[in-house]
Amino acid sequence: MDIIYRLVDVISSPNKFLSDMLFKLHPRKAFWFISTTLVLSNVQAQCPDYTTYSQSPHGTPSTGPLHLPFMRPTAACRTFNSTAVEKVISDMKLLLKDPDLARLFENTFPNTLDTTVKYYNKSENLAFIITGDINAQWLRDTANQFAHYHSLLSMDKELATLVKAVINNEARYVSQYPWGFPTPSESGLPPTHNDWADGVTVNPPVNNQTVFECKYELDSLCGFLKLSRSYYEATKDSSFMNANWRAAVDQIFRVINEQSQATFDADFNFVSFYNWTGGNGALSPMVNNAGNGEPKAYTGLVGTHHRPSDDLSIFAFLTPANAMLSVELTNLANILDDSKQLKNVSQQQRNGELNQFKVVDNIFAYEINGFGGRYVMDDANVPSLLALPYLGFLDKNNPTYVATRNILLSRNNPYYAAGKKFNGVGGPHVDPWHPWPMSHISAIFGTENDQEILTSLYTIANNTNGLGLIHESQSIYNSSDYTRSWFAWANSYFAEMILDLAQRKPGLILKQNKSYVPGRG
Repeated sequence: MDIIYRLVDVISSPNKFLSDMLFKLHPRKAFWFISTTLVLSNVQAQCPDYTTYSQSPHGTPSTGPLHLPFMRPTAACRTFNSTAVEKVISDMKLLLKDPDLARLFENTFPNTLDTTVKYYNKSENLAFIITGDINAQWLRDTANQFAHYHSLLSMDKELATLVKAVINNEARYVSQYPWGFPTPSESGLPPTHNDWADGVTVNPPVNNQTVFECKYELDSLCGFLKLSRSYYEATKDSSFMNANWRAAVDQIFRVINEQSQATFDADFNFVSFYNWTGGNGALSPMVNNAGNGEPKAYTGLVGTHHRPSDDLSIFAFLTPANAMLSVELTNLANILDDSKQLKNVSQQQRNGELNQFKVVDNIFAYEINGFGGRYVMDDANVPSLLALPYLGFLDKNNPTYVATRNILLSRNNPYYAAGKKFNGVGGPHVDPWHPWPMSHISAIFGTENDQEILTSLYTIANNTNGLGLIHESQSIYNSSDYTRSWFAWANSYFAEMILDLAQRKPGLILKQNKSYVPGRG
């Protein structure tokens, strides 16, 4: 009978309803259920590719002036089902006063579960979550794709089990590849080929046939800690702190130690624990200083080779990534103390120093090098300077944040751009004239000003090209010129922001000025 359970667990694990039903059936009926499940699996195999599906409108339009389409896959084509998620959608559709915002929430809130659970095996405690139209998983994206489900984990055990499987799969690979993330071999899924990784030289070396990309980004390791912390806070279940997870935490602390060191030691020996470079015919660019980038001095901060956008850092010490690290290491110490686990790690963090943030003229720089070099800008990808309050690093009324925010949302930020219909912060990942809607979401998390919130909210809502999903970037010149119609992180971040407003500013978006929190009403 265990064989039957394991077989159906592999076949139907994304579908909570089917899995739950099986365990209620008589074993003889399980054989019938397997055949039924196989039929359903064949139906799912015939589902349209969501990359294509997301590029044209579907369903009955919303009744608001934007007439936004219904962009969820049919129930049989969804990759995971959660009754708790469906309940929140039903609640918010009734509560939101603008039917266009209600439709945006209906499309975005379940998008991660609807479309990105590429592999989930409950019995193996493994799950593989893709980022959207790129068939690969990033630690940072995954943490953010699940952030808005945090409050539901205590109500939906199957959803919590999925998140636990994500953490375990990530832990296994962080302990081996802190710079990259491969597809789990158990899934049977072929590795996705990345043309931009061809010809790239990475040290320590990795197998480019299994690791999609090997760019060291400090915030990705923070994303793993964030997902672990949020799972524990919601469930108080410490069983995810297994050998894989402990090895991953050890690896993270090793990276922190190595990447905080200066380029030269006291005797001018060159220090390099990681380097990455393209060139010589590779699509990715050549990186100076043999792939090590610009030199850095010791500051107490931790260096990163790439930004959250996957672009190369100019200076190694990325302020928002270090801000996130500071927050999540404190959170890590808290959950370890609460669960009575790894006391030595908790003490190591509490004794550490990671708050050497250099503020000049009351302004945070995006990057510094420790020699006095500063780059004052921002990039839309989170962690960003604009998102410092969202990260939990400081209060949105912090004077330095307010002063920095004013610069970031102006011409003084080289990656701020404004057109007649759209504006915002972008980054070099696309180009300067394609701001990202994500920057407006971060801006909403960073203010209590009602007019600023509504302006940003409707700048997003009015610029989906009539598709009712949040895109990666949007041209300031042409409303139909955007990138990535299927970008699950942006959809999740938007839905998370709507829920934040429903609790923090209900009168702005709900029919009644009464806070709504999932599970509490």
